[in-house]
Amino acid sequence: MSTEQLKITLPNGDVLQMPLGTTSGEVAAHIGPGLAKAALAAVVNGETVGLMEPIVEDAEIRILTDRDSDALPVLRHSAAHILATSVRELRPEAAIGFGPAIDDGFYYDFEVDEPFTPEDLEVFERKMSDVAAADQMFERRQVSKSEARDLFSDDPLKLERLEEFEDDEVITVYANGPFLDLCKGPHIKSTGGLKHFKLTSAAGAYWRGDEKRQMLQRIYGTAFHRKNDLEEHLHRLEEAKRRDHRRLGRELGLFQFHPVSPGAPFWTPRGTILYNTLEQFVRTRQREDFLEVRTPLMYTKELWEQSGHWGKYRENMFLVLDNESGEHNMSLKPMNCPSHHLYYASETHSYRELPLRFVTLDVLHRNELSGALSGLTRVRQFAQDDCHVYLREDQIAEEVQFLTDFILGHYAAFGLESRVKFATRPEQRIGSDEQWDHAEAELRQALESTGCEYDVEEGDGAFYGPKIDFHVTDSIGRSWQLGTIQLDYSAPERFGLEYVGSDNKPHRPVIIHRAVCGSFERFIAILIE
Repeated sequence: MSTEQLKITLPNGDVLQMPLGTTSGEVAAHIGPGLAKAALAAVVNGETVGLMEPIVEDAEIRILTDRDSDALPVLRHSAAHILATSVRELRPEAAIGFGPAIDDGFYYDFEVDEPFTPEDLEVFERKMSDVAAADQMFERRQVSKSEARDLFSDDPLKLERLEEFEDDEVITVYANGPFLDLCKGPHIKSTGGLKHFKLTSAAGAYWRGDEKRQMLQRIYGTAFHRKNDLEEHLHRLEEAKRRDHRRLGRELGLFQFHPVSPGAPFWTPRGTILYNTLEQFVRTRQREDFLEVRTPLMYTKELWEQSGHWGKYRENMFLVLDNESGEHNMSLKPMNCPSHHLYYASETHSYRELPLRFVTLDVLHRNELSGALSGLTRVRQFAQDDCHVYLREDQIAEEVQFLTDFILGHYAAFGLESRVKFATRPEQRIGSDEQWDHAEAELRQALESTGCEYDVEEGDGAFYGPKIDFHVTDSIGRSWQLGTIQLDYSAPERFGLEYVGSDNKPHRPVIIHRAVCGSFERFIAILIE
C-alpha cells in the first residue's frame, strides 16, 4: 500500500490519517470491531460506495449500518443480484438485463421464452435463500472493454450495453459465486447479508424502456434488514390491493378506460361531479391572487424549439402531421409554460404589476410508454393546476414563502401529510453553469427562509431550473410527488421577456413554475385510495 497519507474526516469531526488506497471497510475496522462487523457500505464525499472500494483522495466518510436509511438501497441492489444468480442457475439460457434498487424494493429484467409464473417466483425465492446461505462474497473487479466483452460473450443484452462505453474506459463488474454482472455497485459484503426478502410479482417490460424492442420479463421483489419491516411492507401491499383506485373506480362507478384510448380516462356522471368539485375548490382558492387564462392545445415546433422542449422532451410529446408539409411539425402541448410566456410577452408590464400569476387548468397530453400507464396515477391525458409566476428577483423569497404556504394549505385541507424535497441540476439541462449556480442558491435560500425541513435530491431538477417538490403520504404510507415550485432563469432569456423597472428601463423577470395537485387525475386517485 502507498506511503502517501489521506485525511479521513468522520461525522463527529475527528480526522484520521490513513494510507492512500484505504477502503471504507478498513476505516470502520480502525474505528472499532463492532462498527466493522455492522458496516454494510459507506458514504464517501457524498457518494455511497462499497466497503472494499479504495479511497483515493481526502474524504469525509460515514459508515452505513442497518440503522441508516442509506443502506437499504444497497441491500436491495444486492438482493437483485442474488435473484439474478438464482435465475441463471435455474434457467441458464436466460439473458440478463438490468437489476436496480427502486423505492420499494428491487427488480431484475430477464429475456426468456415464456413469462414467469407465480410458481416460478416461489422456486426462485427458495433458490435465493440457498444463495444467501452460501454467504458468497461480492467481489468488485475493474476490467477493460475487451475483457468485459469476453466475460459477457454469452449475453447479448450485456454486449449491447458494453457498446455504450468508450474503448479505453475502465469498466466495473461484480461477482458473487458463479454469477458475474456489469455493475457499478455498491453491494453489501456477502450474500449472507440478505435475510428478509420477498419476490412480489412478475410483469413484461420492454428492453431499455423502448416499446419497439423485445419484451423482457421483470421480476419485482423487496428486502429489509428486519423481519417486522418486511411483514409491515407486505401488509401495506395487501392493503394497497384492497384500496386500489382502479378497482374502486369501477366499483363506485367513477371512471373507466378503453383500449382505443390508452391512458385517457372516461369520467362517468358520478366521477365528473367529483372531478368538477375538486376543480372548483382549486379555482376558489386561487380566485384572489391568480389570473386564470385559457390557451391553445396545439403549437408548431418553432415554439417548442424556442422553449427547449423539442430537443429535450420531444419523445414524450404527441406530434401532429401537417398535411401541407407532410412533416410532424406540430404538437399537442405537454405543459402550459410556453403558452403562458407567449401571453406575458404580448403586453408591456411594469415592475408595479409583479408578481403576475397566470394559471391554466387545460388538458395536457404526454406520450408515456404504454407499459408505464397505471390507472389515474400515470396517464397520457390529464389536467394540471398549472401556474407561472413572473416576478422581480428581489421578490423570490417572499413568493416562495407564499406559494409554499398555499400548497401546504391545500394538502392540509384534505388531511394529507407532506414532505419537501429540493432538487438540483440534472445532467440533461439548458442554461449555463453560472445560471444554475445562481438559480440553485436563490431557490435554496428562499426555501430555507420558509423554515420548512427538506431533503436534497441531487440531479432531479427540471431541465430548465432547480425545483422544490412536495410529496404527500397516502393512507397506507406511500409517497407521491404532487406539487412543485420551479425557478427558471432560462425561459425569460429564450422568450425575450421583459418588464419596465422603476428606472423606466427594460429588465428581465424571473419565472416560477408552480403546481399543487400535480394533476387532478393523480390527486383524485390518492383521495379514492
